[in-house]
Amino acid sequence: EEEEEEEEEERPSAKTINVVRDPNTPRRMATHLSWHPDSNRAVAVAYCSLDFQDGRKDMSFDSYIWDLEKPYTPELTLKPSSPVVTLEYNSKDWHHMLGGCYNGQIVYWDTRKGGLPMEMTPVEFSHRDPVYGACWLPSRTGTECFSGSTDGQVLWWDIRKMSQPSERLVLDITRQDQLQQALGAISLDFAPILPTKFLVGTEQGIIISCNRDAKTPPEKIANIFRSHIGAVYRVTRNPFFPKVFLSVGDWTARIWTEELMDSSSIMETKYHTSYLLDVCWSPVKPAVFFTARSDGTLDIWDFLFHQKEPSLSLKVSNDPLLSLCSQDNGRIIACGTRQGTVSLLEISPGLCTLRKNEKTLTSAMFEREARREKVLQDKYRERLLREQERLRAQPEEQEDPQEVFKQARADFLSSIKAERRRR
Repeated sequence: EEEEEEEEEERPSAKTINVVRDPNTPRRMATHLSWHPDSNRAVAVAYCSLDFQDGRKDMSFDSYIWDLEKPYTPELTLKPSSPVVTLEYNSKDWHHMLGGCYNGQIVYWDTRKGGLPMEMTPVEFSHRDPVYGACWLPSRTGTECFSGSTDGQVLWWDIRKMSQPSERLVLDITRQDQLQQALGAISLDFAPILPTKFLVGTEQGIIISCNRDAKTPPEKIANIFRSHIGAVYRVTRNPFFPKVFLSVGDWTARIWTEELMDSSSIMETKYHTSYLLDVCWSPVKPAVFFTARSDGTLDIWDFLFHQKEPSLSLKVSNDPLLSLCSQDNGRIIACGTRQGTVSLLEISPGLCTLRKNEKTLTSAMFEREARREKVLQDKYRERLLREQERLRAQPEEQEDPQEVFKQARADFLSSIKAERRRR
């Protein structure tokens, strides 16, 4: 039974309680964050430069696990053979950590045995591009995972045998299973409550909804959502309503529902003047989410109360915010920047306390907006159909080429005469 508390009357606020920085020079981007599943006592930070052909010398490959009670030195240094773009704790066995590398390899650590990887995938069977998404699967053994990359592939692995992937999906939305036509995956989302489904955000601005249980690879691409003008930097399901998901890209964050196929988003934020680079839902309030902007601002939205403006905007850094991750209790959110600084912010109780009837009201809001979008979609299709029928009903007029030539000649001569008279 969910815990519900009445919100005290107060203004939304947040304060910085801790800051950890990349201890290396040159500084690298904090590309991904993952909280320790046991009481959120530590946070793992993936550090990597995503700049194409970054030629700075002495660039470190290390990523770190930080103990929040001792933020001045890392608790553990992770030493991959290639910089890590994404890091994820295993919620079933939190000593295991999964990493996706810049060179396309998948690597895992047992933190009890130090910072050297336990095993990594062979280069020849790995991705060909950086791994932007890697997720653990809720299998019986707790050893299965999958990864996505801009090479257009999703690969499934078992850390007990990483010599080659157990399964492969090509993200070809034409459903021809052609790698040269595949879209590049730049974000992945997996919700344990829907164990056979996952979402892929692509470089081309399209979200792909996939079903692993489908019989053939083309059938695994269940649906596509044409979402953003640019890359979909993050896609994430609502923790309370799994069929509702949130995406971020270009200058907006958008809310979608899987119940409406081939439609536009049901809700969205305003267009910002700066790019939006990451987003995450509040784990305790169904209508609250956080967005990270390229001007260093963190926006906290509560769509149940305000949809045109964020409930709270905070200037966290002068550098772009690249990554966000909220603790399970929703009280603390970590924000990673382009310069490798991770700020930990404590959110005021009103933004992380579930109010009475909040879930019911949020569900009604999503259903109302979905109905509205469906009505608009149906009207658009009806108008399109009427226009097609009107065009088919009109008799085709066959133009005589000689008449067209005569008319063009007459128009030309009249323009010449008009020009002579003008002179």
